[in-house]
Order: sequence, then C-alpha cells, then structure tokens
Amino acid sequence: MFGLFEGKPRSKVGKWLDAKGITQEWLAKKTKINRNTISKIASDKDYSPSLKTIKKVMTAIRQVDPGARSEDFFDV
Repeated sequence: MFGLFEGKPRSKVGKWLDAKGITQEWLAKKTKINRNTISKIASDKDYSPSLKTIKKVMTAIRQVDPGARSEDFFDV
C-alpha cells in the first residue's frame, strides 16, 4: 500500500506537516496565509518565502513544537 503523500515533492515544512499529521489547511488558518502560498511552502523546496511569512509559519509550528527553529525549515 502506498503512503498518503507517496511521490509528492515535499519541502522540510511539508515533511514536518506530514510527520505530525497536520494539514496545510490548519497551517493556512493559523497563519492567515493564502492556501496557495502554503501549498508552495510545503511542496517547493526552492521556494523562498518572505521573512514576514517565515515568521508567521514558525509561530504556528512552534505551537506544536516549541523547540522548532526556522533554520530547520528555511534557508535563512
């Protein structure tokens, strides 16, 4: 049986979401970032969001994983 996200390209954020069982929709609601942007952040390894967007994403991620560092997810 294939995994739910088998074969889909995933960024570090996308892999983290998958590992935690968290949806992109959750991240979009928590950050108030457009779903298309969240999708790009979760799937495109080469996408470089703005610093403002990174801060919003990291605030949401830290609600689940307080020890998370932006360097673990983004090339800052």
